[in-house]
Amino acid sequence: MNGGVSIHVVDVASGKVAEGMAVRVLRLGGELLCQGRIGGNGLLNELEQQAASFGQGIYQVELDVAAFYREQGQGLPGLPFLDVLVYRFGLDDPRQHYHLPFKLTAWGVSCFRGGA
Repeated sequence: MNGGVSIHVVDVASGKVAEGMAVRVLRLGGELLCQGRIGGNGLLNELEQQAASFGQGIYQVELDVAAFYREQGQGLPGLPFLDVLVYRFGLDDPRQHYHLPFKLTAWGVSCFRGGA
């Protein structure tokens, strides 16, 4: 895989991918590049056709965490700990692939730059 960004989301509390979670990817400044829902493979599949959209710059991923867990039937407080999770990252070399594997629960998150 050359260039671009991929996003994979796993609900570590259940041990399953976060299928159905709404995700948006924006260029810093608010330009929406991609939006969709996490598929059964755990990926934001809509990003596959967007590799050319990613040049050097700062980007933002928005994950609708609270809405996802509420849709799963999990009781959350009226003011959830994680509502819309905003993750900002820099892309220095657009020739490389930037893989973002999110591991989360309604109470925490982990992400790093993978090289898939």
